[in-house]
Amino acid sequence: MDGDTAVERVVRRFLDAVESRDPDAVAACFAPDATYANVPHPPVVGPAGVRGLFAPILGRAEHVHWEIVTACVAGHRGWLERVDRFRIDGREYAVECNGVVEVDGVRALITDFRDYTDLGVWRARLGDVLG
Repeated sequence: MDGDTAVERVVRRFLDAVESRDPDAVAACFAPDATYANVPHPPVVGPAGVRGLFAPILGRAEHVHWEIVTACVAGHRGWLERVDRFRIDGREYAVECNGVVEVDGVRALITDFRDYTDLGVWRARLGDVLG
């Protein structure tokens, strides 16, 4: 995502925050009533919920890169096909993911984010590394 729409700017800020491994910066990208769902898990709500979701993995990872494979923006919504890469204990763990993000362009904040990944693949690749 390297365009100049409100959605692209907000998503780029979010991706930069994830890759900087800063859960406070990640949380700051979300509206107070925003939801973030790692489907099929129930969504977390608001910046505090988002921070709580991201803090453990970002704190455990030495390096994070969410590679955008394909992106599409229409109106206030973006679709991201990604490979999420986490370096933990010197080893890279990569998991394919698709995300749908909705943005309030006026507030420049994410209002809804849904990530879809195969949890069986996630668990097989990461095993107990996060436990």
